[in-house]
Amino acid sequence: MVELATQYGRYGYRRVTAMLRQEGWSVNHKRVERLWRLEGLKVPARQPKRKRLWLTEGSCIRLRPVYRNHVWSYDFVLARTSDGRALRLLTIIDEFSRECLAIEVARRITSDEVLGRLTQLFVLRGTPTYLRSDNGPEFTARVVRDWLARVGVKTLYIEPGSPWENGYIESFNGRLRDELLNVEVFDTVLEAKVLCEQWRRHYNAVRPHSSLGYEPPAPEAMLPWPSASSALLQEAMAGLT
Repeated sequence: MVELATQYGRYGYRRVTAMLRQEGWSVNHKRVERLWRLEGLKVPARQPKRKRLWLTEGSCIRLRPVYRNHVWSYDFVLARTSDGRALRLLTIIDEFSRECLAIEVARRITSDEVLGRLTQLFVLRGTPTYLRSDNGPEFTARVVRDWLARVGVKTLYIEPGSPWENGYIESFNGRLRDELLNVEVFDTVLEAKVLCEQWRRHYNAVRPHSSLGYEPPAPEAMLPWPSASSALLQEAMAGLT
């Protein structure tokens, strides 16, 4: 328990309990909590509950994911290298499974580069029914909207200044910042890419997720599946050339 708490300093006793069970320990979370307190480990404070904000009938907050590949979300996160220069991280998740599909790291990411990353994921994982994002220029650019329409993906844009409408990706970005970006110093872009990919794989395959019954979103046994819409994608990609 102490070893896990030391290695994953931002995990509470419930998540550590789940990881102990993954390693074969038959232990009750109440016992872990008692030992946690005896060892002087800090139990993270509970956050106050928030009321659900229901907006208009057309608001994208009303659409909840009900199966894998139903709704994906993507967003940008800002970080910096040790010399103070900015880094942009493009994060993409499947809202239903909570799996992180990609973390793209670069000094600058254009709408064309967003399309390139989405193309790779669509070919590998299949196309989602909806893609949720804010109103950033990389997401609302005409080339992006036209391409998604040709592929058959519907877009969901949140209201400006309303990040709570994109709660899944905002929560993920918070974990990313809390567990990686705030504790690692990146000297180069390459180092940031390697560490982000390492964290992404741990998040998907090992890290217990509270909303999934303290199971990881995508254990190692789960492999990407081929897309049933490859022909449609190839046609859409050809339209860009």
